[in-house]
Amino acid sequence: MQGLMMKQELMISDLIEHAAKVHRNREIYTLNTDLSEHRYTWADCAARVRKLANALLDAGLKKGDRVATIAWNNYRHIEIYYAVSSIGGIVHTINPRLDPQQIAWMVNHAEDTMMFFDTTFGPIVDGIHGACPTVKKWISLCDHGSMPDYKAPVECYESFIKDASDTIVWERFDENTACTLCYTSGTTGDPKGVLYSHRSTILHAMAGAFNDVIGGGSGDSILAVVPMFHVSAWGLVYSAAMVGAKLVMPGPGLDGANLTKMINQEKVTLMAGVPTVWLGIYNHVKQNGESLPTVKKALVGGSALPESLLRAYEQDLGIPMQQGWGMTETSPLGTTYCPLPEMLDADYDDTVKYKLYAGRRIFGVEMRIVDDEGNLLPEDGEASGHLHVRGPWVASGYFKGAGSDAFTDDGWFKTGDVGALHPEGYLEITDRSKDVIKSGGEWVSSIEVENAAMDHPDVAMAACIGLRHEKWQERPFLIVQPVPGKEPNVDEIKTCITNKCAKWWLPDEIVFKEALPLGATGKVLKRKLKEEYKDHKLG
Repeated sequence: MQGLMMKQELMISDLIEHAAKVHRNREIYTLNTDLSEHRYTWADCAARVRKLANALLDAGLKKGDRVATIAWNNYRHIEIYYAVSSIGGIVHTINPRLDPQQIAWMVNHAEDTMMFFDTTFGPIVDGIHGACPTVKKWISLCDHGSMPDYKAPVECYESFIKDASDTIVWERFDENTACTLCYTSGTTGDPKGVLYSHRSTILHAMAGAFNDVIGGGSGDSILAVVPMFHVSAWGLVYSAAMVGAKLVMPGPGLDGANLTKMINQEKVTLMAGVPTVWLGIYNHVKQNGESLPTVKKALVGGSALPESLLRAYEQDLGIPMQQGWGMTETSPLGTTYCPLPEMLDADYDDTVKYKLYAGRRIFGVEMRIVDDEGNLLPEDGEASGHLHVRGPWVASGYFKGAGSDAFTDDGWFKTGDVGALHPEGYLEITDRSKDVIKSGGEWVSSIEVENAAMDHPDVAMAACIGLRHEKWQERPFLIVQPVPGKEPNVDEIKTCITNKCAKWWLPDEIVFKEALPLGATGKVLKRKLKEEYKDHKLG
């Protein structure tokens, strides 16, 4: 016997209309590309979303057409998110930090029909427009008066939507219709497209609204530093509309000074970003004698949280940090740190190791770990293996059938991470499958070695890779990027490592490099380091 409940498709258009009606006066603040400020309400946003939707329909956009964006976190980008998806189109967000040739490849692979871009990225558009034959419209996110000269045939956003109606009857269609396309960063081979649906996106936004995940409500002001051009800003654009939170969109103002000003001016209570962003804010606050009195929580993702940064925020600034794990293929929320009740009264030092885990899995995402032969391993916090996940907002395949070997026959996604699952639900990431260092038949966790090295105050970043060894097969080799103006002591770094790691994990050699190579999402490109040091003989 089935329940007698209404069948109503989950639609992204419902989110923006809900925000317009129920949270109409809550604000969206933007620091624009020219560093001017803009603010309007969710009701204002919804009216312009309808105008843009009508303009897109008038321009011939059809269901399933892909619309590319190369843009900062700002109010116009939010309008594109909602308008394109709500009429059955697909928003294809592109990371501007990628090589222009790779951007052109993705535009062509996606067969984008339009491209919206911020003026900052005009040089990218000028460089690739001739190589992207499927794109029929190039639209600069500005008004007519501030539009630069372009080599490409570009029109301006405000002119594009000016005469369109701000009323529309949103069509309802299958909730499994695609709404967003985001490509992986392509660390191996060509990038692969992850295609999110209306259903998966709304379920993901609901999960993000849980207090133990991201949280936030109509009384919160959320600083979204995590970029809209990568995994939809962790779904914040959608969950904020759902709960009526104020959004603070930093545009290109990602330095410590601009972010600190926005946090205090807009009374930010929650903020989401990667560790390097929080380090920049912390350094600015300490150097200028400022504080962040309204912030209740800082959410961390993208890369492992160093213990030194955790303690700086929690013990010095009094701001709790909450680490999570996710991937493009998981929309991206998969885990988040939330303290168990018994930890609330525990000694602080006893809670640190749990806070440095990758978080506890959230409802909606199942996890398992397996050995090299695919055998299931116990969730005892001791066994370490290859991490698989599945759930309603986890990819079941890639766009145009790429990368089928990333999925198991029984319906799980192979994340490429290596880790342990603890009985309390914690996920402990110890490495990436391709970065595992196997020494004498045992695994060395490069991530733990790196984090331990970064406990040294003069170490800005560290990367641990495995180099060939005649006796042990591989041994760890550490490359350190010093804090500018500092010269870290090698013996002191070794002490930091042995204080946290097994002694046999100690790198056979530590070298210094002025700057580590970073990818488009801010992660260290270990493949480049492996190539650079492949012939290096361990001393």
